Amino acid sequence: MDARLLEILVCPVCKGGLDYRKTKGELVCSACRLAYPIKDDIPVMLEEEARQIAATEA
Repeated sequence: MDARLLEILVCPVCKGGLDYRKTKGELVCSACRLAYPIKDDIPVMLEEEARQIAATEA
């Protein structure tokens, strides 16, 4: 994942920052508790494609 891209990407729901989780291949918004998948090195920043994460996982 390109570091420059990570600097400008924000959660499409709350516009908050995202954490890159390389092992799971996703970008996580702790505020919304949503994890956006990364497919073929491209972040899928659609709310309907995100998975809800547990509070303990955020």
